[in-house]
Amino acid sequence: MAVKRRKLGNPLALAVMATLWQKPMHPYEIAQTLRRQGKDTSTKINYGSLYTVVQNLEKHGFVEVTGVEQQGNRPERTVYGLTDAGREELTEWLSDLMAVPVKEYPIFETALSVMGVLHPDDAVRLLEERLSTLKVQLAGGRGALEKLYETLPRLFLVETEYQLHMLQAQAAWVRGFLEEIREGTLPGVDLWRRYHDTGELPEEFTEPL
Repeated sequence: MAVKRRKLGNPLALAVMATLWQKPMHPYEIAQTLRRQGKDTSTKINYGSLYTVVQNLEKHGFVEVTGVEQQGNRPERTVYGLTDAGREELTEWLSDLMAVPVKEYPIFETALSVMGVLHPDDAVRLLEERLSTLKVQLAGGRGALEKLYETLPRLFLVETEYQLHMLQAQAAWVRGFLEEIREGTLPGVDLWRRYHDTGELPEEFTEPL
């Protein structure tokens, strides 16, 4: 099952619609709500482009103007709400993302795919540094999550749980991979080291890595 191609593919559009699902808001309130609810930890949010996202949602009929607010001498603020089409799009888009795994391209995978450019000793040093950082992030994340459990239902923290599980899985993999390099049990590590020590490129390295 493939994910349907959507009129708007920016995850920020999904976050905006989910925020307006709570109630109609003006763009500044949307931004404040996203920040207050911690959505900037799970979605890459460019607050400068949020107004453009709202305009695009309106263009496609997913949101509509529901009113205008004005407080004191401040400029008027246009309030937007979800349309029926927007609610349908939000539900369908979210359902696709929940049900259908898609190939993503984390930058760490890109680095691993060309890691042979580095000397094995340098790779070990850098991965050790990464592992230390992951340990700090995990400790801090677990502490923060425990605090959040005291004030918020778990339902609103599942993305943070998932992030921590992914960090934990990454740390476990890096730890095991480091051990293989250090002990020389990683297939191809001798060829990798020989190339950097002698400058002679083994035939095996001319094949796709």
